[in-house]
Amino acid sequence: TVQTMTEKIRAFRDERDWMQFHNPKELAAAITIEASELMEHFLWKTPEESAERVASHREAVQDEIADIAMYLFELADNLDIDLLEAMTQKMAKNGAKYPVDKARGSHKKYTEL
Repeated sequence: TVQTMTEKIRAFRDERDWMQFHNPKELAAAITIEASELMEHFLWKTPEESAERVASHREAVQDEIADIAMYLFELADNLDIDLLEAMTQKMAKNGAKYPVDKARGSHKKYTEL
């Protein structure tokens, strides 16, 4: 569960006395850096080349995704944000911004629908 993984992340951090370094700004930066490392796998690649990259570098891609998720879980935990509830609320907002009848098959931003 999210709670179980969050507890594992917290324990890992606390065993190393890293909370002092894990303020919101640093965690947000870490998420961005890890997302950039994930993006490197796909930079300048076609969809087909991207699929080949995932097949040939699956563990590395998986590791970057895990890094992003772990920092995100910790950031939410440190800010006392229920991540699943936040996601549920955001999905409802997105549903209102992107109604199916207008957004289906479109990549336009909600302000352009």
